[in-house]
Amino acid sequence: MGFLDTILGRTKPVRPDLDALFSLPSAAVTLQAASGLVPTGRAGVCFKPPAGRDFAEVQQEIEQLLATADSSIGPPGAGAQDDGSGSAAGSAGAVHDVPDRYGYRWVVFDGGGIDDLVTRVHLVHSSIEDAGWGPQLLCSVFAFRPGNDADASDMIREPVYLVYLAKRGTFYPFAPSGHEQRDSELELRVRSLLGSDLPVEADISRWFPVWELPIA
Repeated sequence: MGFLDTILGRTKPVRPDLDALFSLPSAAVTLQAASGLVPTGRAGVCFKPPAGRDFAEVQQEIEQLLATADSSIGPPGAGAQDDGSGSAAGSAGAVHDVPDRYGYRWVVFDGGGIDDLVTRVHLVHSSIEDAGWGPQLLCSVFAFRPGNDADASDMIREPVYLVYLAKRGTFYPFAPSGHEQRDSELELRVRSLLGSDLPVEADISRWFPVWELPIA
């Protein structure tokens, strides 16, 4: 906060701790062991694009940064290992820019291990915030599906998404069960399975539904 902000009593919003994203890989291991859910290799960052040329330049910068990050990891399949999700860990995958009918845009990552996805999501968040567009960020979403162990009686048999609230620095589970319907009981079960592995949003009223996910 600058000197004038202090004198005039202005405050700036506290930026959430983006490092919370890096707790997701270990939480994914816990989730797989407890419920059979595995990462699908898909994730997305949702934001409200502001008008003006400046943000178009930010988008171009993000694309360049992602290209650099992908080249540093290596070509798709390099050193890849099957994580049980059907996606190869370590593969760079593809990036798409997808609009939705609510006026938001999604940077969608398709392919790669959970560590790679977290790195890319963190990069997009950081780039948008550094450009001064942090308030435009809504959330990021990571997809999970039943893995090979889902036949056991205590395993989860439906897809589940972990939503990261950009302005809160917290996660919550989202379990769509039909057209604009959700399975709240399953969401609460996933929350209990995650335990302390993730900073879960304590205010359940903030667990808003994310319909028509482009990573479904």
